[in-house]
Amino acid sequence: MLTGKIKPLDKIDKVILSTLQKFGRISNVELAKKVNLSASPCLDRVKRLENEGYIERYGAFLNANKLNYGMTAFIHVTLDRTTTDVFKLFKAEVVKIKEVVECNLIAGGYDYLLKIRFGGMDGYRLVLEKVSALPSISLTQTYIVTEHIKQDSGVPFD
Repeated sequence: MLTGKIKPLDKIDKVILSTLQKFGRISNVELAKKVNLSASPCLDRVKRLENEGYIERYGAFLNANKLNYGMTAFIHVTLDRTTTDVFKLFKAEVVKIKEVVECNLIAGGYDYLLKIRFGGMDGYRLVLEKVSALPSISLTQTYIVTEHIKQDSGVPFD
């Protein structure tokens, strides 16, 4: 949603972004206090950062255990062919599996790395069936997470 010329980020913009990343529900008045601006110029900056694409979306971090998706695994996927049509078909189908929370095309020994969430080993087996049914897969290799040491906390800021 880019409009016009993108202005380089200054120190205040970076503090706004860092604060919103940590405290997405912060009011504009509180945000303005944290960055030493009045409310109106602060809101103008936030709107600009949204319009320039620095802020993609707002959300909440949910407790996966309470929602019966407390287990995580990573699956390496190797395709039988790496052609444009196979990549397109795989991408079109993998996004339909709700338990696949991330899918990344990887350079290296395999083609994709999937991050999946599920509620238990029965749930894992069902997800693996869905993943294995994806087009052109020749091999999958799964790594079950036994402990989350550090999870994605967003873009690192100083």
